[in-house]
Amino acid sequence: MKEIMLGNEAVARGAYEAGVKFVSSYPGTPSTEITETIAKYDEIACEWAPNEKVGAEAAIGASIRGARAMTCMKHVGMNVCADPLFTVSYSGVNGGLVFCVADDPGMHSSQNEQDSRNYARASKVPMLEPADSMECKKFTKYAFELSEKYDTPVIVRLHTRVSHSRSIVHLGDPTPITVKEYTKDPKKYVMMPANAIGKHVVVEDRTRKIINDCDDDLNVGMHKIEYRDTKLGIITAGAAYQYVRDAVPNASVLKLGMVWPLPKRTIKEFASRVDRLVIVEELDPFLETEIKAMGIKCEGKELFTLLGEYTARLIRKRLTDKPIPKSAFDVTELPLPPGRPPVLCAGCPHKGLFLALHRLGVNVMGDIGCYTLGALPPMQAVDAVICMGASVGMAHGVDKATDGADSKNTVGVIGDSTFLHSGITNLMNAVYNQSKMTLIILDNSITGMTGHQQNPSTGYNIRLEAAPQVSLEMLCQSVGVLPEAIRVIDPVDTYEAQKVIKEELERDAVSVIIARRPCALIPTGRAVKGINVEVDYEKCMKCGACARIMCPALIMGKDKTPVIDTETCNNCGLCVNICKFDALKKGGEA
Repeated sequence: MKEIMLGNEAVARGAYEAGVKFVSSYPGTPSTEITETIAKYDEIACEWAPNEKVGAEAAIGASIRGARAMTCMKHVGMNVCADPLFTVSYSGVNGGLVFCVADDPGMHSSQNEQDSRNYARASKVPMLEPADSMECKKFTKYAFELSEKYDTPVIVRLHTRVSHSRSIVHLGDPTPITVKEYTKDPKKYVMMPANAIGKHVVVEDRTRKIINDCDDDLNVGMHKIEYRDTKLGIITAGAAYQYVRDAVPNASVLKLGMVWPLPKRTIKEFASRVDRLVIVEELDPFLETEIKAMGIKCEGKELFTLLGEYTARLIRKRLTDKPIPKSAFDVTELPLPPGRPPVLCAGCPHKGLFLALHRLGVNVMGDIGCYTLGALPPMQAVDAVICMGASVGMAHGVDKATDGADSKNTVGVIGDSTFLHSGITNLMNAVYNQSKMTLIILDNSITGMTGHQQNPSTGYNIRLEAAPQVSLEMLCQSVGVLPEAIRVIDPVDTYEAQKVIKEELERDAVSVIIARRPCALIPTGRAVKGINVEVDYEKCMKCGACARIMCPALIMGKDKTPVIDTETCNNCGLCVNICKFDALKKGGEA
């Protein structure tokens, strides 16, 4: 049977067909759909973890007990789980263990463009890189076999174009889920120095064996050699292979399926049969560096950029003097649509809070999520964003750098899911070290930017079943925040929010403000359909204050009076609170 699948869906199918028992992940675009799809297979124990390290360690535990297990993340999530990754490389596995990481060339939804292949080399873990959805399924299944064969975790690397492109997948029957016997073996699994020293030898021997064996993996389709015109030979992998086939269809190509460790014999044989060898790879010169280290002459980053995504046109331009023929459906000559700056959704609870911070003129240490848009107009409130959970630590650092002088003018802002991901320890540190910082937790009752996944504070698990719900108030209190220094506000009441923030900035201790209102795009955050904000045009002074909040549901008419888009309006009431002349009122109110 055949089915058209996203690459991410195909990875999930591959895990299912491989007999995976347990999957624990943290959502992160472009990897999120892998775990969401796995949750549809009732036979598999599947969960959202609070962060990638937690997910990886849970999967490692399942593997040691004998189950096939997987954990999925985006590239920056691999930074979070690097600690267990490097050590489980030494300890090895019992049941097959797969780390699935999705890189994001072009930074479509990420704060950097890191290349996860470097983790494979540094941790000495094999890495497979599929080029389409069928390979996503096939390589994922093979990764579990490889893991158990060589007693190693295996990384499957995707990136945005493979994760989010669709192609035909041939479905197979699932392998029955089994859990292997577990035998106590401290020498294998306890990585104290005396044991780890010996395991390092095992890891190096394992790598040499994989290198020798993967030269023979052509028979299982891991690597693919296509000899055509031998004047030009290209070594590539993943999505770049698709671009190469479009750009230079007559070139000879070695498409690598395993990108670490590399099949040296196969590469040397291919290089010997072509006149000119070019390495085509996005991001870092990973393959190029390793191939040059083999003593093979090749070209790479002197032709291609280190930045962003490649295209067939770019590759064609660098390698030939022939343009790609224009298609009848070529859109490159069409005029570009007008630019539209990213804005928070109509009814978004974050906007009122950031408008309050903007009016106060305070320094805002921001975090990862929808609220990063607080740096843009009309809020223009966020001063710095680094990584998940960093806002709390940065606000504490500002306090210590200024001996408390700037604590009355600085806040940290973090979302509920991000706080649970990696903000708790920073808050604990701030309390323990007697900071005077103010933290604002934007509790919109969901993991928003990655597509509305549940987290431990929502009361539901990945399958939308009722689950124990973490109380953010009690959690903050448990790490030492004083009960009176924990305040809960509705961020849509923007002037009340401003008042509370100002009060808490004066407190000589760590304080936490929980700005609580559900995301406008989830059922609990939506107004009753057909109920919208109403305009009293007799009271309207045409001052434009409501339009300046840049709500997608409110525009200025030709006579400079507000017009409500009834299909978009969420009836949240932010514009009502902004209006000084009572010209706006919430629908349904007298």
